[in-house]
Amino acid sequence: MDEALLDALYHIDQNRHLFTERELVALRYAEIVTTSARDVDEELWDELQSYFDDGEIVELTTVIGIFNFFNRFADALRLDEGQGRAPGH
Repeated sequence: MDEALLDALYHIDQNRHLFTERELVALRYAEIVTTSARDVDEELWDELQSYFDDGEIVELTTVIGIFNFFNRFADALRLDEGQGRAPGH
């Protein structure tokens, strides 16, 4: 993925044209799983199933979950780029 496309993620509503419908569904799913996983509703699930098979949905959910874990882990330990020690050490 090039830098411009990564930057477009910050303003996805203005840059929808840069993403396929499949990518937009995956991104919306990632956002909802990240912010409130219980809010994945039937409509979103149906959309996911129209673009991804069951194995792909499991893989997508796993990747989302792992990266959420990495972020929370780093935030809890206040790990900054280039800094590898927990607070108070």
